[in-house]
Amino acid sequence: MRFPEFTEEYVKRSLGEMGTGLIGLTYSPQNVVNEGGKIVFRSSNIQDGQIDYSDIVRVDMKIKESILTQRDDLLICARNGSPRLIGKNALLTEKEEGQTFGAFMLVYRSNDNPYIHKLLNTKRYITQVGENLGARINQITSANLGDFEFYFPQAIEERDKIANFLNLIDQRISTQNKIIEDLKTLKSAIIEKSYNCGGDVCKIGDLIIQVSKRNKQNNYPVLSVNNRLGFIEQADQFEDRTVASEDTSNYKVVSHNDFAYNPARINVGSIARLKDRTNGIVSPMYVCFHTKQSLLPEYMEYFFDTTYFKHEMFKRLEGSVRLCLSFEGLCNISIGVPTIKEQTDLSNRISIIEQKIQLERKLLDAYKSQKMYLLHQMFT
Repeated sequence: MRFPEFTEEYVKRSLGEMGTGLIGLTYSPQNVVNEGGKIVFRSSNIQDGQIDYSDIVRVDMKIKESILTQRDDLLICARNGSPRLIGKNALLTEKEEGQTFGAFMLVYRSNDNPYIHKLLNTKRYITQVGENLGARINQITSANLGDFEFYFPQAIEERDKIANFLNLIDQRISTQNKIIEDLKTLKSAIIEKSYNCGGDVCKIGDLIIQVSKRNKQNNYPVLSVNNRLGFIEQADQFEDRTVASEDTSNYKVVSHNDFAYNPARINVGSIARLKDRTNGIVSPMYVCFHTKQSLLPEYMEYFFDTTYFKHEMFKRLEGSVRLCLSFEGLCNISIGVPTIKEQTDLSNRISIIEQKIQLERKLLDAYKSQKMYLLHQMFT
């Protein structure tokens, strides 16, 4: 797939022919400062092809000019304990000029980096990274990177046009992410305001019933609670291993609108309501319950997203190695309970926003699929 005005055949080139790989900075804790100095970019700062500033380290020391970052440098994770993170990369902007990068990172410098950045998102790149990982240490070297081969348009104009075209899709993806984040912020604001509006105050324990029905001969799917996705099949939660016991007769049965949480993971948000299926089973370690008629399950679900609940939960966490929230601890948390009509109105209002978020996420997935399709068609 090409722009019609270009007809010359692509040529195979190695990255070593097109540019230079630079090894990052070694520093010690004594060089780290809270303010001033130079930012040291690390693998944790690479998020979706851009630089994330939420986990920044600064150093105050003499740094060679050659490893001070420049606009359009490609920052690449060269070494990491997790092989899947090796090779992830970001194209640096004017904002990142004049900083530096860590010893487990590489910077690739070339006049064609806006185009090469797109190559570093293809299956061909991922394959070459995998083929060059060290036998004992998960890393790629600057020499490895220099040997990576790709096909390049002969005309600089075509490379620029391809890079600019794909940048437009990246910008649309970025805009779509912003739309989703704004909707999530709106949802959170409505929840925080609405759950501070009073009503009869009760203990959660007065409004819920614990569920401990055991799985006897039912062939229900084994579920886990994910802090981002809610209830999911355990096979999807743990793709690389089997976690469920062969004998699931002691597992707990959960039904539609039941809640479940792992006492040791509720502090990271692992609590959910079963919404998209009728039944399932969860590990015996889970605490399961459902609401009484005076409390809508939807209303309770949104209550768990409030700052107030998180604050009350953390006050009740117990344990030395792992902090856990017992069922008794959950039951002792207070909740304002308005009328059923008010609960319904609020739940419907938030549900509309949730549906909008899901719709925008599907659109985001479509843009990402379009990008991957184009990367495949334009670079193979």
